[in-house]
Amino acid sequence: MDHPVTPAVRLLRERKIAFEPHLYDYEERGGTRRSAEELGINEHAVVKTLVMETEARKVLVVLMHGDREVSTKQLARTLGVKSVNPCDPQTAQKHTGYMVGGTSPFGTRARLPVYVERTIFLLPKIYINGGKRGFLVEIEPKDLRILSPLEEVEVGISC
Repeated sequence: MDHPVTPAVRLLRERKIAFEPHLYDYEERGGTRRSAEELGINEHAVVKTLVMETEARKVLVVLMHGDREVSTKQLARTLGVKSVNPCDPQTAQKHTGYMVGGTSPFGTRARLPVYVERTIFLLPKIYINGGKRGFLVEIEPKDLRILSPLEEVEVGISC
């Protein structure tokens, strides 16, 4: 299958991480529900890459199940900061090099700390953005460990 060669794909290849590319018709604001429907997979296995920042403007990435939200209060408590909020799209793009909707935790422009919802590691396979809108890569969750610094957290809440 022909797929885009993004900085994320380059990093996965460089680190010899096996991945399966999946292309789908991207829909503005369709989110993980749309990609899960298109690919015929459980939305819980689709991992969203969320770019957030602390009140001190420290940018970070949170990886969360597609069917869950991040409790920003719990995340702030975990990180020992006053608050954590989603970045605006321009800030997110500046730090990651990716457009919102196509943000991958792999191959980001700046090296950002990554916080992964602990239960993601319990899944047999995950589908995570490959660095372009409408493009997911299927990998084993343990392969997220090439991201550093990486920390497991428990900040997911039901949507």
